[in-house]
Amino acid sequence: MILHHQSGRVVPPGSTVGMIGGGQLGRMMILEGRKMGYRFIVWDQVADSPAAQVADKEIVADYSDRKAASSLAKACDVVTYEFENVDPACLRLLEQEGVMPQPTHLLELTRHRVSEKKALKAAGIPVAPFRIVHQKHELATALSELGTPAVLKTATGGYDGKGQSILHTEEDVSAAWSAVGQDGEAFVLEKFIPFACELSVIIARSTSGEVRTFPLAENVHRNHVLHQTIVPARVSDEVAREAERVARLVVESLPVIGLIAVEMFLTATGEIIVNELAPRPHNSGHFTYEACVTSQFEQHLRAVCGLPLGSTRLLSPVVMVNLLGDDLHLLERQLPYLPDSVKVHIYGKHEVKAGRKMGHLCIVDESITRALAQAERIGMWEQKQVEAAPS
Repeated sequence: MILHHQSGRVVPPGSTVGMIGGGQLGRMMILEGRKMGYRFIVWDQVADSPAAQVADKEIVADYSDRKAASSLAKACDVVTYEFENVDPACLRLLEQEGVMPQPTHLLELTRHRVSEKKALKAAGIPVAPFRIVHQKHELATALSELGTPAVLKTATGGYDGKGQSILHTEEDVSAAWSAVGQDGEAFVLEKFIPFACELSVIIARSTSGEVRTFPLAENVHRNHVLHQTIVPARVSDEVAREAERVARLVVESLPVIGLIAVEMFLTATGEIIVNELAPRPHNSGHFTYEACVTSQFEQHLRAVCGLPLGSTRLLSPVVMVNLLGDDLHLLERQLPYLPDSVKVHIYGKHEVKAGRKMGHLCIVDESITRALAQAERIGMWEQKQVEAAPS
């Protein structure tokens, strides 16, 4: 793997970091970076974003605004991003200006399912069997080759289950294409993997080439949205070692600088299958804030600033629980009664929407069984609150 051209460059504390994106990931990166002495400028499309609330300055402009990109480059010593939907031309400008160590090529690979699948397969990384389709008739052919069930996915823009449709029989082709497809665009049809559980590894690679992995996380989804992250994952040591090996292979094969989240399926036969990649801090890495020597947010900053990477040792078993939509209002009424093992993070978003990530809880305990039981009790009082609400 050839290192990026800024290999070895150190951006010391006291420097200014540019943050593209104003969401909760940027917010938590800034809060960690404050402790390290960095200053921050946030570029977001709306004012007073969660990240801007804790930054030194904000730039409000569309993510395709090259003037905004140029202004950010001039004002910052290094630039990173907290989400992927940024105009690649703006990122290339920042890369050419010498302030963004993360190669734009990696983002272009991971934000497009077709290129991501092809890159993973070419590197010998296990992925679900797939076909690329552009037309409805190609979908029917691909389905006959892969068999059912299968999942049709948009090449770009899909997250939290959006842009996906499951095909259980060949009769589902028309409905799936109407829901997701449009002739001429590229789509991915994947064979459905009957997984035993979902896992993820957050792994960091610095500009100096140093690599460190965080403990394997077990993820539980509800309605395609991450509900809980459980660490340590309830799998064998052999599975944990294989998951880390696969994550390291991803970093060795792709031009990764900073963090990358490798989301995986564990099959009933013990096989690891990579589902998708996210080249940034990740929802399933929130547990690191409380439960590891170094959080994922500090680690990402260390990596892009050329500092030595921090220890990823797990200090305590932990369960992370996402707070979605009205969960936030339910939590606010229960704050005085939460046990001292529960750490609360609220993101500062102005508008509550159903399914929107408004915050999260981390429950730390010496026993993962007790932490899970506490998470279950919290879930029970949330359900009781819903049931008691007036109709």
